[in-house]
Amino acid sequence: MRHDLRNARILITGGGNGIGRLLALKSAARGAHVIVWDLSAESGEKVAEEIRAKGGTCDAYTVDVTNREDVALTAEKVGDIDILVNNAGVVTGKPLLEASESEIDRTFDVNTKSLYWTTRAFLGGMVERRKGMVVTVASAAGMVGVAKQTDYSASKFAAFGFAESLRAELQKSRSGVDSLVVCPFYIDTGMFDGVQTKFPLLLPILHEDDVAEKMVAAIEAGKKQLIMPPFVRYLPAARLLPAPAFDKLMNFLGVNNTMDEFHGR
Repeated sequence: MRHDLRNARILITGGGNGIGRLLALKSAARGAHVIVWDLSAESGEKVAEEIRAKGGTCDAYTVDVTNREDVALTAEKVGDIDILVNNAGVVTGKPLLEASESEIDRTFDVNTKSLYWTTRAFLGGMVERRKGMVVTVASAAGMVGVAKQTDYSASKFAAFGFAESLRAELQKSRSGVDSLVVCPFYIDTGMFDGVQTKFPLLLPILHEDDVAEKMVAAIEAGKKQLIMPPFVRYLPAARLLPAPAFDKLMNFLGVNNTMDEFHGR
């Protein structure tokens, strides 16, 4: 099922910066009415102003997606939407013993649990109208574990499972609603500043504008999965190897050294 963005209502969490901001701008350019949810009122309104200055329409709301009551109340103000993009995300980038309990809680609250609160707030309306899409921004780290990402990788494994299970539910019930999961390698948004790649031709650091463009195209085409770069799609097949051989392969590819110089925004 294709999803025409012209006159569609698309809501993007974490839409005040990074990939979320670019998705908002590109969706508006295609004729969508954009709804930006962001923890920062200033960031959200700035994106809305950018869109309006170019002739588009956008509403911005200050929302903490980890707060169920805040999500539910704001969802009532928003009303029906056609496409939900669960984009909000955080990363600590610390070894397990160095990450605080509050940082670990925050990772799962934002990257995983918020998916339930936002999707439950809008999915019922989509099912009633028998059209719509839920987009879950997971990660390549949701397909392969990475050193210094025990919280982040686990939260994204959960996000991947959420989107896949949701897809199965929606297809089984013939709801007319799609579930798209997006799994990118590192993106140059600043969130992962300092990360490195050993084989840039196979596993390049992705450019944020390219990622956003491909995401919008995947939404319009009604895709179920978007994995970037293509090589990442083949990494899970390595699980057919015994665990020691799998670990050696990941180390050869440099996967577990990517976070060595990480410092983030």
